[in-house]
This record gives sequence, C-alpha cells and structure tokens, in this order.
Amino acid sequence: MGFGDLKTPAGLKVLNDFLADKSYIEGYVPSQADVAVFDALSGAPPADLCHALRWYNHIKSYQKERGSLPGVKKPLGQYGPAGVEDTTSGAPPANDDEEDDDIDLFGSDEEEDEETKRIKEERLAAYNAKKSKKPALIAKSSILLDVKPWDDETDMAKLEECVRSVELDGLVWGQSKLVPVGYGIKKLQIACVVEDDKVGTDQLEELITAFEDYVQSVDVAAFNKI
Repeated sequence: MGFGDLKTPAGLKVLNDFLADKSYIEGYVPSQADVAVFDALSGAPPADLCHALRWYNHIKSYQKERGSLPGVKKPLGQYGPAGVEDTTSGAPPANDDEEDDDIDLFGSDEEEDEETKRIKEERLAAYNAKKSKKPALIAKSSILLDVKPWDDETDMAKLEECVRSVELDGLVWGQSKLVPVGYGIKKLQIACVVEDDKVGTDQLEELITAFEDYVQSVDVAAFNKI
C-alpha cells in the first residue's frame, strides 16, 4: 500500500484518485491516518486535483485538534491503494514491529495496552451510536450559491467539478446552471441543502474559494429554512 512519492505530482495524482470517493484516508471521521498523510505533503495540492485539495483544506482546519484525533499514526506504507508502494522521501519505512501494533477492532484476546483499549472502546461506542440513532427532526436550510469565475476563459465545467467535490457531513448538492453576467462571463448558480448544525455558509464559502485558480468569489443568492 502507499501513494508513491507524495512530494511529486505523480504521488499527488494517486492521492487525488484515492480520495475521489472518500472523505478521509480511513473511515468516516478525521483520524491519525489523515494526519500522517497530511504531514507527508509539501503543501496544498494544485487546484486541478480537486479531491486532494478539498481533503487537504478540510484536514488543515483540524490542526489545533490533531493530537486528539482518534487512531494510531502508522507509516505511510500502510495507507492508500493496494499495489502502490510508498516512496515518499523522509517517510519512515514500515517494519514488522509497527505492523504488530495495528489495531484490530474485532481482533484477538491478547493483552492490550490502555491506549489500544481506549481507541477500541471509542470506535465501538461510535459504531453502536450510529446503529441505534433514531430518526429525529433535523433543522435544514436550502441555499443557492453564486460562484463567480475570474474571466470568460475559466473552464466552468472544471469549476463546477471542484465545487461539487466539497463533501461535508450534512451537505447535499442539488441542481446548477450557468447564468450570464456580462462581457461573455457566466457564473455558476448551484443549489444545496445543508443541516444547520453541521454546515454553515461561511464554511462553504471558505472551502469553495480555496479553488482559487477557478473561483473569484462566492455569494449567497438565496437562503431558506426547510
């Protein structure tokens, strides 16, 4: 497993493809796996690698809480797609001792240290909570965003792809259309539904404007409670 060399364009392309249908390196919440891969990067991925850049900006927002994220940080060679070897310069190689430290949620009855027990208990609690959660009234809002490009030469199909690559718990993208602004320039008007307790307009604007090669600005054209 691995991403190749994450300090090269080829390695970043592997990471981007890997994240095309994933929000995180492992599981459904930010973890030490995301920290390990984030730390291996030299900086933000380029805008054309929209899945990798979306993930990078999201994990960057957790920098103050990185030490408290769940999981155990493992060598880079234990993350990523199968059949790809990690060759990132400066990354510590995986060895048998580190592999023995992997956490098996439903594993053996061998003696475990306190940290391993704590992590397993947290994961089991989260799993059980998810399974037992009953439907409840959730406050939602319908938002219509105006996403403006830099000029008439901006690839609007790529701009929309970048916008839709933003994935957040409680966010669902809807229909979109291109609206003429003037001088041959068109803006992307795109609808979405958000859960109010999970997603805010400021957060959406920050993540979308991060695609600075395509996006000049984001405005809220309409906001309605559902």
